[in-house]
Amino acid sequence: MTYTTEQLSDLHLIEDCAKRYCRGVDRLNGDLMKSAYWPEASDDHGTYVGLAWPFVDHCMASHQRWRSTSHCIFNHTIELEDDGTHARGEIYNVSYLFHKESEDLDTWYGRYLDRYEKRGDEWRIIERVCVHEGTVTQQIQQMQIDSGKFRQGEFDRDKPGRTLGP
Repeated sequence: MTYTTEQLSDLHLIEDCAKRYCRGVDRLNGDLMKSAYWPEASDDHGTYVGLAWPFVDHCMASHQRWRSTSHCIFNHTIELEDDGTHARGEIYNVSYLFHKESEDLDTWYGRYLDRYEKRGDEWRIIERVCVHEGTVTQQIQQMQIDSGKFRQGEFDRDKPGRTLGP
C-alpha cells in the first residue's frame, strides 16, 4: 500500500499516542497518560469500564502496589479511515508488573483494541477495549551479578524536576 505524507504522519502520531499511554502508566504520570485520551473517551479494562480520565486516576492509585511496571507494546496495526480523522488499531501488549511487597512478578498478556480520533493535528484514543489473554505470576530469581548496584525500578518515575534521560 502506498501512503501519502499526511497518512504517514498520522500513523506516526497514533503510534506516539500509544507510547504516551504506556509511558504515563509506567512512570505514574497521570497527565501524560491522559494526553493519550480525549476527555470524553471511554475505556473498558475489564475491572474498570467507563470514562478514560477517571480510569487514569484509578491507575495512578492502583499501580502504587507495584515497585515498577513495563507496559510493552508490539505489532501495532492501524487502519486509517477514509475521512482522515478516524482510525482503528490493535496493539499486542505484554506488561511486567513487579510487586512492591514481595519478590513476585506478574506478566500480563493481551491486546488493546482502539478507536482513534484526530482533532486539528492531534490524534488521541476515543475508545479502548483491553483484551486479556492470560497472566502468569512467578517469583523473581536473582541474576548471578550484583543487580543491587543498578538503579532500581522506581528510580525514573516522574517527580518534580525529573527530565527524560539520565
